[in-house]
Amino acid sequence: MEKYMTCVACPLGCQLTVTLDGDEVISVTGNTCKRGDAYARTEISCPVRSLTTTVKCEGGIHPVVPVKSSVPIPKDKMMECMKIINSVTVQAPVSVGQVVIHNILGTDAHIVITNIN
Repeated sequence: MEKYMTCVACPLGCQLTVTLDGDEVISVTGNTCKRGDAYARTEISCPVRSLTTTVKCEGGIHPVVPVKSSVPIPKDKMMECMKIINSVTVQAPVSVGQVVIHNILGTDAHIVITNIN
C-alpha cells in the first residue's frame, strides 16, 4: 500500500510517497533531504506536533502568557493536554523558559513560557 503526504520538515514541501507493508514503512520517496524520510516515518508510526497556546496569568499586564511544549507531543494527546493547560493559571511575574507544567501526560514534554512582552 502507498500513502501520499506533503513533507513539512523544511520549506520545500516535497511530495512524499510512503510504501507500507501493513504498518511497516518499506520506503519513502520524493524527499530531497534526510529530514523528509524521518518525517514520513514518524508521521506514519507516531505522529507528533509542537503545541503552542496560552496560559491564564494573574497579576500581570496581560491576562494570558504564551507557552509551548519543550518537545513535540503525540498528536492523539493534544486535546487532553489542552484540557490540562486550560485549567492552569500562573502568577506574575513570570519569565521566559519558566516551566508551567512538568512532563505533561507522561510525554516528557514540559509546557514552558515563551515570551512575556
